[in-house]
Amino acid sequence: MKKIEAIIRRSKFEEVKQALHSIDIDFFSYTECYGVGNEKKTKGVFRSSHETDFIQRVELSIVVRDVNLRKTVDCLLNTAYTGETGDGKIFVWTIEESYRIRTRESGDDSMYNKD
Repeated sequence: MKKIEAIIRRSKFEEVKQALHSIDIDFFSYTECYGVGNEKKTKGVFRSSHETDFIQRVELSIVVRDVNLRKTVDCLLNTAYTGETGDGKIFVWTIEESYRIRTRESGDDSMYNKD
């Protein structure tokens, strides 16, 4: 199994989510986050005008079977792409083990519902 962590533009999240569902990647976690990168500072407004040096992002956490790694990464690369600085990053690492708490299943059996 592999864990994919993708940090993408917030504006691309809905499109990426739909694209993942279309390739049968239906379970993942996400959080809204902020990052600092190579993008130019933008003017933000919160009670007064000021410069911001952070960028709004969404961080996706997806665990997939090895067989689904390439299609998931390709989906992210194609869907999150704008061609502009700040499109994001994708990180992949190996998951040694996983467990489903309710059934105590482990490994690939713990990944998806059989119901």
